[in-house]
Amino acid sequence: MGDETFSSKNKQVILNNYVNGFAKESDMSLRISTINLKIPEGCNGAILVKNLYLSCDPYMISRMKIVEGYFIESFTPGSPIAGGGVFKVMDSSHPNYQKGDIISGFTRWEEYSLITDTTLCIKIEEDKDVPLSYYTGVLGMPGMTAYAGFFELCSPKEGQTVFVSAASGAVGQLVGQFAKSTGCYVVGSAGSKDKVDLLKNKFGFDEAFNYKGEQDYSAALKRYFPDGIDIYFDNVGGKMLEAALNNMRVHGCVAVCGMISQYGLEQPEGVHNLFTLVSKRVRVEGFLVGDYYHLYPKFLEMVLPRIKEGKITYVEDIVEGLESAPSALVGLLSGHNVGKQVVLVSRE
Repeated sequence: MGDETFSSKNKQVILNNYVNGFAKESDMSLRISTINLKIPEGCNGAILVKNLYLSCDPYMISRMKIVEGYFIESFTPGSPIAGGGVFKVMDSSHPNYQKGDIISGFTRWEEYSLITDTTLCIKIEEDKDVPLSYYTGVLGMPGMTAYAGFFELCSPKEGQTVFVSAASGAVGQLVGQFAKSTGCYVVGSAGSKDKVDLLKNKFGFDEAFNYKGEQDYSAALKRYFPDGIDIYFDNVGGKMLEAALNNMRVHGCVAVCGMISQYGLEQPEGVHNLFTLVSKRVRVEGFLVGDYYHLYPKFLEMVLPRIKEGKITYVEDIVEGLESAPSALVGLLSGHNVGKQVVLVSRE
């Protein structure tokens, strides 16, 4: 039987060229290629998968350009872009995975992928009470990011004050809920009235504000934190980071998770009040979630029961089809999404 028996068309999302300035939908295109649905002979330790859900995350936008000193390599023009996802094993030469297994990990933006590096793959024990899409978010990389950044870096204590920027996003909505469960006072910023209402009425934030309606971020934070901020979980950088530093308490902590306000700028904005770090003895630490994946079992043990008990709420923004993926990814820059942005590729 020839290999052509197992070939299939494979829709892909391709990066056209490296991006200058803000990413646009036209920087990506759809391509139909062909893939063999059997693993090539001699390709050991690999899995051939059907992609079910793909994760849209801000760091992916930076991979569309050449960024000096970035923590992960840039995408290659003419090839599919890549990111987190949930997928089903179609064929395997890996001893730990077999046909039919559902896995979360990193994959390419296409219908089918041959994955040769399974380092960050995690087998999912299917649970009817939890949607598979959650493994791109609350039970995946964003959830681990919120958990590691808040608990491991910030070491929160009951009664502390916490500010979260981009608070309605995939990571921010969880940081706020983790903070509330610890007994903290929590305020979040977001980009619309609807998102502010979501933070206060669904995620349980004590207060929230629309940063687009504020002329002076520092004054806004002073209103909500008259005695200062103990913990700032930073997802946006730039002017919001500068404003937060103005309002930090002595020995405060800033966990730097991302800087989405800077990703489309040719010349990133400077932060002009860094002496605050000295005068207030503030600790600022950036982190990469990959350094904390050894804690995933501990994270799952804490979060999964809380989801089932309704103690953690999670909101997703799901678009369907690879043809919808470029606009969904670029929409992160303008805050078009409400909650975790996910692309549904296939339901089976």
